[in-house]
Amino acid sequence: MFGGILFYGVGQAKGWDVWRIIYVLCGGLTVCWGILLFFYLPNNILTAKRFTVEERAMLIAQSARNRTGVFNRKIKWNQIKEVFCDSQIWLLFFFTLLNEVINGGIANFSKLIVKGFTKDPLLTTAYGIPYGACMVVFDFTGPYLASRFKNVRTIVMIVWLMPTLVAVTLFWQLPRTNKGGLLAGYYICASFVGALVVALQMPASNVGGYTKRTTATAFVFLAYCIGNIIGPHGFLGSEAPIYQTGCKLIIGCVAGQVLIALILRYVLIRRNKLRDAQGPVIEDENAALQDLTDFENPNFRYAY
Repeated sequence: MFGGILFYGVGQAKGWDVWRIIYVLCGGLTVCWGILLFFYLPNNILTAKRFTVEERAMLIAQSARNRTGVFNRKIKWNQIKEVFCDSQIWLLFFFTLLNEVINGGIANFSKLIVKGFTKDPLLTTAYGIPYGACMVVFDFTGPYLASRFKNVRTIVMIVWLMPTLVAVTLFWQLPRTNKGGLLAGYYICASFVGALVVALQMPASNVGGYTKRTTATAFVFLAYCIGNIIGPHGFLGSEAPIYQTGCKLIIGCVAGQVLIALILRYVLIRRNKLRDAQGPVIEDENAALQDLTDFENPNFRYAY
C-alpha cells in the first residue's frame, strides 16, 4: 500500500528516469535498514542488550514452557536428519511451494489485468494502492486469528486461500469488458499470502531443537524460492489476455494446499493423541536446556 503511494509520487518526478529513482530509493533504504539491524538486532535472548537479567530469565522460562529449545551454537546432525524424516516439515514444504507458485504467477498476471484498464502507468500504480491495503488486511488478520484462537492454524490456512480461488475464477471467466468484476478479483487475489504467513510461522512453534528448527525454517524457505521461480512459467504469452493455463495452475495449487493443510491437521492431531494416550511424563527440570527435538520430548504438543 505504502509502496503504491510512494511509486505514484515518484512517477511524477522530472529529470531522472523513474526506474532509477525507485532503485536508488529502495536500495538505499534497504542498505540503511540492514546496517541498523546488524548493530541492534540480537542473535538470541542471551545477547539481547535491551533486556534486563530478570527479563531474560522470563523469556528463557517462556521458551521452556513452549518446549522448543534455546539457542545452541553446536550443529547437531541427528537433528538435521530428523528434519527430513518429519512428515510435518515435508507437508509445510509442499504447502509453501504451491503457495509461491501462485505468488510467482499472480505477481505478474494480476498487473497485466490492471494495465488493461488504462494506458496511463501512473493510474495503474494508483489502482495498486487499494490492492496493498487489502494485502495488509489479509496478512494481519490471518496470523492474528491463528494466534488468538487455539488450534485453528490449518483452518486459517485453508480459509485464507478461498478469496484467491474466487479471484482467479473471475480472471478466467469474466469478459475483459467487466472491469468492476476484474478489479474486485484483483483486490482479493492476494489473500493467499495470509495463509503463507501462518505456514511460515509453524516451524518456529511446532519444531523442537535449535538445529532442527533452524534447518526446518531454511528448508521451508527453499520451497518459497522454488515456487516463485516456477509460477511465472504457467502464464503463456500466446494465451493473453485470459492466460487459461496459468489460471488452471493456480486453481490446482489452491486445491493442493487445501488437501495438504487437512493432512497436516490430521497428522498433528494424531501425534498429540498418541502422546496423550501414553500418559504424563515426569519432566526433568533441566529439560528446557537440553535442546530436545519435538520427537525426543514426550511432553511436546503440536499446535494445529
